Amino acid sequence: MKLGEMLGFHVFIEDFKPNEELGRSRPMDLAWWKWDARIDLKHYAYLALHLERESLAQKDIETIDKLFSTTDSGYVPHNVIGIQYVTSADRMDLLNERILEKNKVQQSNVLIVYRYIDDVLNVQRVHAYSITNEGIKEERNAILQQDRLGYYYMCFEEEYARIK
Repeated sequence: MKLGEMLGFHVFIEDFKPNEELGRSRPMDLAWWKWDARIDLKHYAYLALHLERESLAQKDIETIDKLFSTTDSGYVPHNVIGIQYVTSADRMDLLNERILEKNKVQQSNVLIVYRYIDDVLNVQRVHAYSITNEGIKEERNAILQQDRLGYYYMCFEEEYARIK
């Protein structure tokens, strides 16, 4: 929240935006709005960021749909971030296809971060994708573990191979 404010945005937690498909508003976990008095004294210039996070894997489609809902033009975010648990690596492919399809219309910059348990290595994996309306631009993968004191740490996959 503080980062958005330091960058000059008006930051709101559980802000609302209209969802035309549902005929009602839905909350955004985090929203950064840009206000510019040179453009309009009463209204925000644009929605800079819409972030959703979800810890229940069964709500993965719902989370994507919230980020890419059909809404009024003033509520279309320039950037979206989704952070969510998924059941497996295979599930990410399906969700990314949905994002690519919906983002062809919305045309946001997308950062999507998935987290799941790898039962083979007994670690948690984190996959992050940078996506535009043209497709996936970059993918980074990391391993998340807990140390003996219960603190989480994470390293990129290529670093994990060297550590092991």
